[in-house]
Amino acid sequence: MDIGTATILMVGAIFALLVTGLPLAFITGLVAMVFTFGWFGETALPLVTSRVYGFITEYSLVAVPMFVLMASLLDRSGIAKDLFNAMRVFAGRLPGGVAVQTIVVAFFLAALSGIIGGEIVLLGILALPQMLRLGYDKRLSIGVVCAGGALGTMMPPSIVLIIYGLIASVSIAELFTAAVTPAVILMGSYIAYVLVRCLKNPALGPPLDESTQDNPFASKLDAVKAIVLPGMIAFLVLGTIYGGIASVTEAAAMGVFGVLLAIAVRGEFAMGMLHHSLGQTMNTCGMIIWIGIGAAALVGVYNLMGGNRFVSGMILGLDVAPIVIIMVMMAIMLILGLFLDWIGIAMLALPIFLPIVVQLGFDPIWFGILFAVNMQVSFLSPPFGPAAFYLKSVAPPDISLQDIYLSVLPFMAIQLCVLAALLMWPQLAIWPL
Repeated sequence: MDIGTATILMVGAIFALLVTGLPLAFITGLVAMVFTFGWFGETALPLVTSRVYGFITEYSLVAVPMFVLMASLLDRSGIAKDLFNAMRVFAGRLPGGVAVQTIVVAFFLAALSGIIGGEIVLLGILALPQMLRLGYDKRLSIGVVCAGGALGTMMPPSIVLIIYGLIASVSIAELFTAAVTPAVILMGSYIAYVLVRCLKNPALGPPLDESTQDNPFASKLDAVKAIVLPGMIAFLVLGTIYGGIASVTEAAAMGVFGVLLAIAVRGEFAMGMLHHSLGQTMNTCGMIIWIGIGAAALVGVYNLMGGNRFVSGMILGLDVAPIVIIMVMMAIMLILGLFLDWIGIAMLALPIFLPIVVQLGFDPIWFGILFAVNMQVSFLSPPFGPAAFYLKSVAPPDISLQDIYLSVLPFMAIQLCVLAALLMWPQLAIWPL
């Protein structure tokens, strides 16, 4: 059997097993073992396991459970709720103001934790009922919550960027630095879209009046106090990274300490909260690690079979400009995003694509930002976009999955426009480096 046929069989086996509903980690591990024994025999097993060992012993991976724990603690405290309520003071009577406020709060939450699933649930509980009660258009409200929650893919300390940095062997701090400008552009694009639509048709986002003012913060000073605490936590994490004071892993640990201290100061700390947060952290990190193990084994055996040389030769053999090859990679990952979650795409596609990116002379930091934006699209895209299922779990019963899928389409278009802009002008991402 040649490597081309083996590639088709391997991809076909993965998608066939995905239909059965088996977890991706088990699927990739099973396919890896079948091809290891079928192609090489048991003698190649140590080579595959050494690749897995290299992944799970990576020191920077320690940052992942720390940031997940931060997000879980924030979900269970009143910090995020107070932040949302405080922003209403500044939203004023602007048409679409509460939707704009939701996007800004989502940006702040992304800067605090970098976990996207928790943000969707939190905004679905806090913001969505509020906008619907105020008469906001249902689809605009749903789209704002999903797109805002997806900013965690992009905004440091993004778990997506941490995993990319581990796979690409590039500086995670530099990835964080490069991601800030595109994240701000995305946030600004969402806000501009909401404002344009609501200014043209105020019925989509009615401005607040005296009858709808129910904000618990009576003054802007009280609201500022509610913003200071999460701002200090974000500065503790990102400020120490950008200032060169701490590594990403050390900053993550400091962030957990900062959140615990903030919760204690607010009088909200309880052992039950810590227990549930630790349990959620173990579940989330266990999923990431197991998917990583299976994918590392699969990519390892595929490379031993000569798959990396096969794919590299096939792509580099295309008689097109190098940037077109990058666009082809983006298209492939967009298609994979219809069926796989971001961690599976990262573990399966990046080890094959990254050597080609470097060989073509492109900056892997820039490619990492492209990947992060791409994963935002996949986070929203039907039929398996996780955002829809996260929101559906907390949305009112009259909101269907079809409503959610239709609502996110304009925001997916915005994400694709930003992706195209980054392809055309790489300096949008890498100018601070």
